Amino acid sequence: MAAHKPVEWVQAVVNRFDEQLPIKAGQQNTHTKVSTEHNKECLINISKYKFSLVISGLTNILKNVNNMRIFGETAEKNLYLSQLIILDTLEKCLAGQPKDTMRLDETMLVKQLLPEICHFIHTYREGNQHAAELRNSASGVLFSLSCNNFNAVFSRISTRLQELTVCSEDNADVHDIELLQYISVDCSKLKRLLQETVFKFKALKKVAQLAVINSLEKAFWNWVENYPDEFTKLYQTPQTDMADCAEKLFDLVDGFAESTKRKAAVWPLQIILLVLCPEIIQDIAKDVVEETKMNKKLFLDNLRKALAGHSGSRQLTESAAIACVKLCKASTYINWEDNSVIFLLVQSMVVDLKNLLFNPSKPFSRGNQNADVDLMIDCLVSCFRINPHNNQHFKICLAQNSPSTFHYVLVNSLHRIITNSALDWWPKIDAVYCHSVELRSMFSETLHKAIQGCGAHPAIRMTPSLTFKEKMTSLKFKEKPTDLETRSYKFLLLSLVKLIHADPKLLLCNPRKQGPETQGSTAELITGLVQLVPQSSMPDIAQEAMEALLVLHQLDSIDLWNPDAPIETFWEISSQMLFYICKKLTSHQMLSSTEILKWLREILICRNKFLLKNKQSDRSSCHFLFLYDVSGGGPSQISLDHEEMIRCAPGATLRKGKGNSSMESTGGCSGTPICRQAQTKLEVALYMFLWSPDIEAVLVAMSCFRHLCEEADIRCGVDEVSVHNFLPNYNTFMEFASVSNMMSTGRAALQKRVMALLRRIEHPTAGNTEAWEDTHAKWEQATKLILNYPKTKMEDGQVTESLHKTIVKRRMSHVSGGGSIDLSDTDSLQEWINMTGFLCALGGVCLQHRSNAGLATYSPPMGPVNERKGSMISMVSTEGNAETPVSKFIDRLLTLMVCNHEKVGLQIRTNIKDLVGLELSPALYPMLFNKLKNTISKFFDSQGQVLLTETNTQFVEQTIAIMKNLLDNHTEGSSEHLGQASIETMMLNLVRYVRVLGNLVHAIQIKTKLCQLVEVMMERRDDLSFCQEMKFRNKMVEYLTDWVMGTSNQATDEDVKCLTRDLDQASMEAVVSLLAGLPLQPEEGDGVELMEAKSQLFLKYFTLFMNLLNDCSEVEDESAQTGGRKRGMSRRLASLRHCTVLAMSNLLNANVDSGLMHSIG
Repeated sequence: MAAHKPVEWVQAVVNRFDEQLPIKAGQQNTHTKVSTEHNKECLINISKYKFSLVISGLTNILKNVNNMRIFGETAEKNLYLSQLIILDTLEKCLAGQPKDTMRLDETMLVKQLLPEICHFIHTYREGNQHAAELRNSASGVLFSLSCNNFNAVFSRISTRLQELTVCSEDNADVHDIELLQYISVDCSKLKRLLQETVFKFKALKKVAQLAVINSLEKAFWNWVENYPDEFTKLYQTPQTDMADCAEKLFDLVDGFAESTKRKAAVWPLQIILLVLCPEIIQDIAKDVVEETKMNKKLFLDNLRKALAGHSGSRQLTESAAIACVKLCKASTYINWEDNSVIFLLVQSMVVDLKNLLFNPSKPFSRGNQNADVDLMIDCLVSCFRINPHNNQHFKICLAQNSPSTFHYVLVNSLHRIITNSALDWWPKIDAVYCHSVELRSMFSETLHKAIQGCGAHPAIRMTPSLTFKEKMTSLKFKEKPTDLETRSYKFLLLSLVKLIHADPKLLLCNPRKQGPETQGSTAELITGLVQLVPQSSMPDIAQEAMEALLVLHQLDSIDLWNPDAPIETFWEISSQMLFYICKKLTSHQMLSSTEILKWLREILICRNKFLLKNKQSDRSSCHFLFLYDVSGGGPSQISLDHEEMIRCAPGATLRKGKGNSSMESTGGCSGTPICRQAQTKLEVALYMFLWSPDIEAVLVAMSCFRHLCEEADIRCGVDEVSVHNFLPNYNTFMEFASVSNMMSTGRAALQKRVMALLRRIEHPTAGNTEAWEDTHAKWEQATKLILNYPKTKMEDGQVTESLHKTIVKRRMSHVSGGGSIDLSDTDSLQEWINMTGFLCALGGVCLQHRSNAGLATYSPPMGPVNERKGSMISMVSTEGNAETPVSKFIDRLLTLMVCNHEKVGLQIRTNIKDLVGLELSPALYPMLFNKLKNTISKFFDSQGQVLLTETNTQFVEQTIAIMKNLLDNHTEGSSEHLGQASIETMMLNLVRYVRVLGNLVHAIQIKTKLCQLVEVMMERRDDLSFCQEMKFRNKMVEYLTDWVMGTSNQATDEDVKCLTRDLDQASMEAVVSLLAGLPLQPEEGDGVELMEAKSQLFLKYFTLFMNLLNDCSEVEDESAQTGGRKRGMSRRLASLRHCTVLAMSNLLNANVDSGLMHSIG
């Protein structure tokens, strides 16, 4: 289609892009974001070949979106996101605009696109949370548009200027003139702008003149920042025409500046125009100045006077400050060797300028804080670039008693110095490394105040360096910062974290410090960042903190953690971080936990790179590496046992403080326990993400197992031991990693694969045991919430306090995080189902971990029948043995087999039946069999009479289904465990119970299923163990033959007749399997009497089978005469006849002595 119908194809892509915008498709999730991004990239690529079609399509979409009427906060947010997506796509398409675009295209761009872009720039509303971002994005589009279509954009500006020269209105619209601020200009284009302004300036009204003055200054900086080489060249090779234009305009605006107010308005532009005249600057520096240039010299004198505060006007002082900052900034783009006079000019003003802007006792303020901050940042950056060694103003900003604005300005200035180093002669950030200690102190203090202001617990500090301790003792914090103060602390904290991200060395540097102090300061810094990751009240800071931590884990950064002992320091600090993050993840205390897990995967990759690089050096640090005892008892002596792993390491403790987890630094090499704890906690986190309802989270967790295995490979290479000593379940972990590539799989298929792999876990470790126990605790809590729903709602319909605990709305755990549950949220129940499967599949390995785990029993109270109403859940005994968690879990599963919850009872019963029957670890089979046996034995009174209730019947039916699935499903390792507990008693009791159910449809169906179970049982006979097999089988034959021809002849309804024939068939198939090689054993008699009884028993069965054969023939004859249901019934009868013949054959083969006479007769 793309080749033959390009227009239609492009339009189809544009339409798809339009349909997936948030305003059309609704709130975005991970999948839709990826899809939208893909569509965006597709359009950007197409625009390189079909530019006009794509731009035209995007312009129409933007126009339609702008004209949409919306209602509500959600719709407004979706509109804003859609506009941002369209504008960003337009900017990238325009940036890649082909050079051979036709003139017609240019006209189309101006007529259609430019008005829509101007709409965002002109309708900017101060204070609107989205307007500023939209304006910035629109200005980016305008900049890209003007790069290749300058004439079209300039024409609009020029036309408006011409209109304003003849306009008589005082409040004329000057919006189009303001476009000058956003367009792309090089040297030649700037000259055109200056020439146009010189030509029309005098004829303009005052409002237009002010707009031109303000906009031209912004256009100048667009030129300098985007084409710095052109500006530098201006001072190497002066351009007369540029200088002439600038001088003429200087004179024009100088004449315009009659009043103080006007002077204040034009001084920033005048200094720029003077900078564009290098020769004039040289001339006015002389003692004798020409008459034509006297106004320039006078301007500079007035500037100095105002800057020193001698002008008598606050307005002029403020304007002089702005102009001098512009001069300093412009001078940094000029090489000292090209023009030393301008630097002398700067030096004559810079002292007064810094005194004005950086005076802690009298902070500079014009009433617009954002503009003041930008001005101070420009000043600080420019002063550093002019003279990096004169850092007195740095010290002022670093001082603890300086205003927080000074701190913010300093941090953002440093960030700009790091990220913007366009020119070779600009000094690098390493000149500021000497201030690392003060910057770390600022970070710690700001972190404390920001977290305190959010109502969280105070920030946790590792053991700091002595210098830091001394500094912190002098701090006096308020009880709690005000909201405004908290907001300023958050802004400063975000800037500090961005600074760490930009250059971690700036805060890692420790000049002239010993190893332990260096390690302590690094630990404190990293801990502070780690504290920010789970801060849901500061998501932007949390995201930036993750990026900063990732940079700190790069190879060159880790080496700086403590150059004296890099390996030991790495293990201690990185392990503490890992432990803390994984602990938060397992307790479901983090928003966007999937994104954090992705980030954690990147951290693991960085860790492995460092270990690989230091593989040989690591040999000396092998006291950090621990082995597992793969014989099955968990970690060996050189590692901690599970209980010790839960506790925190001495010297590297994670302690509970006021309900908030905290980390403290380790000293020396005592950090071995925290390394082991981190390994365990990471395993726990990855295991527990396997039951997440979010497919992406499961796949990411599975992929993380690969990096655990890679670490084990590296470490075993160091010590030359088997990889299984480091990671006992290495092989299964690698299988998890390989399955993580199943991106296209569905949720059910993925969970089935996960459970199959969990059953392959062979060795109990502290990690898988803790993961099972933590999951079990969450599962119990979730089960209670589900069973109590909707009882958690109050009578008036309001939700109780527990329902306000963010369980469903947040993107973490749905039912496992505590609080409440909403069963209308499908993910909540799905997570519970996944947890159930996880516990079933991994339960076997946890049973191995506890050598004292006996086969406890399940004993519901069995009072009079009329007292036992409702579900089995209400019948569970809370008394009994001191059971293991696994045993309690199986007990709970048995109660849920008959859950009668009105909303989800059927779902729970169905899932329990499938999960226990198909996904249970074979190691738990003996425990399950004993508990089922003990439960069903309670369905009979002391005389052996059946206690028939609806709940008991339901339990029996579920047991039959579970046992059939379990025996039918040849799970790996099942043969080993099936024979560890006898199922004879349970099977006999099942039959005894089912016998009394009668002949209703449901009863017939249960009997049929039970017969099928008996047949499957006999197929697995070699794997099962029997106490008295012959006696058991004889009894089963006796019971099951009673059901043959029991109701098939009496049934009148055709459907019931078919069901009874199915029962006949199932009964006979079961009997066939039971009679194979079975000598008949009467219950009583000995000697001659026994032989006679055996003969009578044979005759009974043989007669039954003969009657059944005759019955089959009669029924077949009747069907042939009536012609009703001929084909279906004839198939049933043929199969039944075949089974009957087999049964007779097996009966005779095993009992020739007593049966030959009867069979021949």
